[in-house]
Amino acid sequence: MSARELEEAVTEAGLPKFRARQLWRWVWRHGLTSFDEMSDLGKPVRAQFADMFSLGRPAVTQRLKSSDGTIKWLLRFADGSEAETVYIPDRHRGTLCISSQVGCTLTCSFCHTGTQKLVRNLTAGEICGQVLLAMDELGDWPAGKPERRLTNIVLMGMGEP
Repeated sequence: MSARELEEAVTEAGLPKFRARQLWRWVWRHGLTSFDEMSDLGKPVRAQFADMFSLGRPAVTQRLKSSDGTIKWLLRFADGSEAETVYIPDRHRGTLCISSQVGCTLTCSFCHTGTQKLVRNLTAGEICGQVLLAMDELGDWPAGKPERRLTNIVLMGMGEP
């Protein structure tokens, strides 16, 4: 969900627009995993958010770490579909390769996604969930801290252009 879509959903529920900005900040700056963590909101608003939204991350079904620090996660989404997310550390940056699809039209042997036929495109929430999960696993919260490990994000699993 985009910031604008979040704002629309919040205002349609009868809440002021600034509540959407608060929620956005909690998710993307602090890595919110439970609405109870939102210490600057009253319990009724937190309960309303919990009824309206899900903060779930994809489930990690496999985690592999190589000697160079590269981490591959095989992730399962709510419908049982799987895709891969890969963190590649480098001396001055850390790149996260996120999937945009379940399966792929190509058959690259180095990529789990390439071993599957194209099934579907991932939703925006599933794509964002990969970033949130990686930041959880890498300890990159709060966002913006100077020693962040994740500095770049690239998309994979898009097949041929």
